[in-house]
Amino acid sequence: MSQDNVKPENNKHEKIEKNVGLMAVLIAVAISFGGLAEIVPLMFQAEAVEPAPGVKPYPALELAGRDIYVREGCYNCHSQMIRTLRFETERYGHYSLAGESVYDRPFQWGSKRTGPDLARVGGRYSDDWHQVHLINPRDVVPQSNMPAYPWLADAPLNVDSVARRMGALRALGDPYTDEDIAGVAAALDGKTELDAMVAYLQGLGRHAPRPGSQANATGAAQ
Repeated sequence: MSQDNVKPENNKHEKIEKNVGLMAVLIAVAISFGGLAEIVPLMFQAEAVEPAPGVKPYPALELAGRDIYVREGCYNCHSQMIRTLRFETERYGHYSLAGESVYDRPFQWGSKRTGPDLARVGGRYSDDWHQVHLINPRDVVPQSNMPAYPWLADAPLNVDSVARRMGALRALGDPYTDEDIAGVAAALDGKTELDAMVAYLQGLGRHAPRPGSQANATGAAQ
């Protein structure tokens, strides 16, 4: 019998390659399993991250300021993530640790920097400086291209919105107490959105580890 009359054995791969629909399904399945193998362990790891020493859920005024920060899109120009590179740590301070962002929803880590990183800005300037800077940045930094936010000085805070936000965060695991939520009205009394934004900025990086401290070693281990 000549070799031309011999039928080749069934090739399963050839069947898959010729069936576009089946091939698409199998590709999707392979990607799904691969994705789960990478994502699921990270989910459990994230749950195991402990807050850095001193880090607690945001008080009412800082939480309101953080929501305004996100609402105004400040993250589009300012990251809150200091990398482990020497030129970054010398400029901004200790590199960012996961334990600092346990209560950040959403977290503000990123790589986009039109303006400086703000992860360690708390305490570097006075409240008055921040207020002037937010109302008109050019008054304190003449070369700044940051937009002005003068309306924040006249905008009152929404007490009910902040209280509901705290309740939602508590449902997600943030340890807010009934007293914390009940005290929102008193904490925000007479405060404006500008006050809240300044309070949030002044709290950033306040609990960052210092070089050589025990917190530094603990954070690095995380």
